[in-house]
Amino acid sequence: MPRVLQRFSWWWLAAAIAACMAAGLWLGSSSMAAARFDKPMTIVVTFPPGGGTDLLARKLGAALQQRTGQTVVVENRPGASGNIGARHVAEAVGDGSTWLMVNSSFAINPAVYRQLDFDPLRDFKAVFNVGTIASVLVVPQASELHTLADVRASAPLQPLPFASCGNGTPQHLAGEMLAQAAQLHWQHVPYKGCGPAITAVAAGQVAMGMVTASSAAPLIEAGRVRAIAVTAPQRLEQWPQVATVAEQGAAGFSVEQWHGLLAPAATSDAVVQRMHALLAQILAEPAMQQWLRDQGYTPLQQSAAEFGQVIASDIDRYAAVAQQLGLRVD
Repeated sequence: MPRVLQRFSWWWLAAAIAACMAAGLWLGSSSMAAARFDKPMTIVVTFPPGGGTDLLARKLGAALQQRTGQTVVVENRPGASGNIGARHVAEAVGDGSTWLMVNSSFAINPAVYRQLDFDPLRDFKAVFNVGTIASVLVVPQASELHTLADVRASAPLQPLPFASCGNGTPQHLAGEMLAQAAQLHWQHVPYKGCGPAITAVAAGQVAMGMVTASSAAPLIEAGRVRAIAVTAPQRLEQWPQVATVAEQGAAGFSVEQWHGLLAPAATSDAVVQRMHALLAQILAEPAMQQWLRDQGYTPLQQSAAEFGQVIASDIDRYAAVAQQLGLRVD
């Protein structure tokens, strides 16, 4: 081959390689750009202000706003044990501007509602499981009830009302499971979230309430309510004086719930991965870890895929529990 043609061939090959590399770099940078958050974000909370899910969303929202430089708004859309807010996000554009903060109610609802107008697995992508948290049985500070034995003795015939965070919530199930395990006689009073439920207990409007530890913490510390049992397998670090349900006669009893972030199914995997990475950094910070533990959480560091498996597994698990209890809320 003539030398000039050899030079031309090598030049052409080098140019082609450079063009391919440039295209690859352009595609890669475009993918990264698409994964960046360049618009305000809304975190939809499926319960009213003041509950554990709301408090967690606001804490994470403030941290995300600081990290991304974008405005992050927490929007409460309560009702139907979270179904109203979930449906809203299921229909949202998947561009990284709308997220859904949920708890284990999300996995319980398919078992206790006859018909949902969204599919909890098909219409969402799991993003991050923040952690697990126990529920706590609380009474007004002036109540004469101090143990589960007191509850049992106080309601031999007339059931005592107990508040929960809503029909079909983990606290509703925990209360019904506790009543069965400890042979308690009480009547469920659903509220639209843990915030309203704990407020009603503090005001003496209801004899007791089953709420998340994070929802109860401010009012317990303020001396407005008193905890008489926790649903965790061990006593909680912040209230070591409060006995577990298992210690009070229901051996093996343990009910905890998770809190996590979901995205509309249309959200790209790149955006989901970007949000997961941001939350992993935020939740690994010592100050955030301590805040979570102070609220009663056991922090987790799961992949998005692992969180998705937790949701799918819990949907099956709670379906079996609801069937055993004969629980339906519509």
